[in-house]
Amino acid sequence: MGVPGLTGFVEEHGGFLAALRVRRTKLVIDGSSLYHRLFFACGADVRRGGDYGPFAAAVGAFFGSLRACSVAPCVVLDGGRDAADGKLATLRGRAAERLRAAHGLSRGGGGGGGGGGLLPLLAREAFVQAVRRLGVPLAQCFAEADREIAALANRWGCPVLTLDSDFCIFDLRAGYCPLSHFQWQSVCSGDDALGCYIPARCFSSERFCSHFGQLNKTLLPLFAVMNGNDYVNLPALEIFFSKVQLPAGCCGRKGRRHVRIQGLLNWLSRFAEPTEAIDNVLKYLKKHQREEIRALLHASMEGYTPSDVNLEDFFQHGKYESQAARESDLPQWVLDALAKGELSPFISDALILRSTFLHVQVENMQRASAHSTALPIRQVIYGLLLKLSHATEAASPSKQINKLPVVCEFDRIQKTLKKTLVQAASPPTDFCDDHFPLDKLMEVPRSCRLMLLLETLGVQMSILESVPSHLQLPVAVTCYWTRSSEPKVKLHQLKALLLMMVSGELNRTTNDPVLNFEDDSIASNQFPKEKKLQNTDFDLDAAHSFCQWQCCLQMCFYLNQLLSSPLSEPDLTRLYSGTLVHRLCQELKSTPSADDVFSLSPKMTQLYQDLLNTVKSTVPPDFFQKKTKTKSESCRKKKACNKTKASRCAIPETQRLCDVNRFASLRVDD
Repeated sequence: MGVPGLTGFVEEHGGFLAALRVRRTKLVIDGSSLYHRLFFACGADVRRGGDYGPFAAAVGAFFGSLRACSVAPCVVLDGGRDAADGKLATLRGRAAERLRAAHGLSRGGGGGGGGGGLLPLLAREAFVQAVRRLGVPLAQCFAEADREIAALANRWGCPVLTLDSDFCIFDLRAGYCPLSHFQWQSVCSGDDALGCYIPARCFSSERFCSHFGQLNKTLLPLFAVMNGNDYVNLPALEIFFSKVQLPAGCCGRKGRRHVRIQGLLNWLSRFAEPTEAIDNVLKYLKKHQREEIRALLHASMEGYTPSDVNLEDFFQHGKYESQAARESDLPQWVLDALAKGELSPFISDALILRSTFLHVQVENMQRASAHSTALPIRQVIYGLLLKLSHATEAASPSKQINKLPVVCEFDRIQKTLKKTLVQAASPPTDFCDDHFPLDKLMEVPRSCRLMLLLETLGVQMSILESVPSHLQLPVAVTCYWTRSSEPKVKLHQLKALLLMMVSGELNRTTNDPVLNFEDDSIASNQFPKEKKLQNTDFDLDAAHSFCQWQCCLQMCFYLNQLLSSPLSEPDLTRLYSGTLVHRLCQELKSTPSADDVFSLSPKMTQLYQDLLNTVKSTVPPDFFQKKTKTKSESCRKKKACNKTKASRCAIPETQRLCDVNRFASLRVDD
């Protein structure tokens, strides 16, 4: 994120960062930076899909340290992509980097620590849940949050906590604290009446500018734009850099990137204000380019002016005004839910841009993307979101459009990031007729919303009656995953997943004094604990299967939110542990009877059997039996497979229009 090379440049020159004792203050936190930092700092497993429990514990410990030092935090999250989609090229590049990291991990890379910056699929949702449980105020911006964060921090006169070099450019009254220097795990007892504090360092733009001959702070946005950032990369400026003689300066590593940063800052210090500097930049460019580049530079510099959005209104009254949100023409209930983080940015991207990114996991790159299994769920989401806008377009005879809207998805095809066109599914007429477009979706009776959710998953409510309400959503997803996954789910994989769910329940009851039972405590002590697995123990096929389950859970999570939660939202931190589910899978593969781990707790044994029977009731009795194939069957299957491959080769993957619809009655003719 931010300005390339600037974080390293600031780190090298320690004088730009002043020591700070953080206590008795408000603190505006860049939530996106924080959950990335905490996940990798807690050493949670990356290869096996994430350990959300330790991650949530790290979130709790972090905010516990702030509370001990009388710090009042507010978390601000990025929203979706802006309407102009100015960061599309940057986002595609980062998605390709994550894909390379995932491929490396799938081939035997390390499982903890950095993981190539690859977060597990549900890390953001797990973070939001953890923050809510702690009662920490949280807001989600309509698009990228930087300008709103800067404006709020200046309004309150408090620091910003993040790890984004863009905040070296903003004019912040109380400065920017890099997360890399925020020692929240080393709370110090104060030697004065002000109490304990968190040792930190704070970037000061005044200190920074004074190093470059009293550089005017108003020139920093021009520096960021010329150096390149997530939004701007102007090849025309390379002509400027090739012709101008930049002052080298006397300090800093002689790496190419840092020499340019220092030289550009020294050069800009000659000018009193941005207009004069821009005029001097344009002298080096061709005449026909100058006015266009001038306009681009001015427009890009606007990205470093604090926003006029007043997030303080949100933290006080639960709502805020945003011009971008107003111009989106989205229903008010959608805007409110987005602001509270009750809807994912995935939803606004699909609504506004008709374009979504599906984040890669550590899966088998030789197989179809794990997201393929959840495609029918996404199509239902798209159908609900785009029903209203499609109806408006359809009223215009001058527009030639498909019968249903199309969304562009960015996902992997083997080891390459590709875009695929996906057709939305039309909601059933008995659920959502012309009386219930998107802006009226909340008026649909809960029973109808529940029906759509379960029908999407192919599950009847009657089979979920023996399942605790807070597990009904993940169990319904597990039923769908068991039937839909390719290759087919194996029994030991299903059992491992269900045992993991029950272990989360066991953990919940033993840590709750109201729910605690003696046999649960004994069983908890006997249950296999999470522990790191060796890389040699990595089962790629099992990992791929559990990736498919997380993809299905993620999209059903979003669909449930969009339908205003007809089923209870599950606690993700107790629902999935990649380390534990892989360990259980290994043990069950070698010893099928190893699922008898709750024998000391009849209640948990019964819950496990109820969950297993529920899932099994949705598939044929012989579903998990190994079938022996005759020679003729093998030949027929091989011929059919070759025929399928040939037909796929006839249509480029990047132009494929997916029409995989769960509802037979909703199939659309071409």
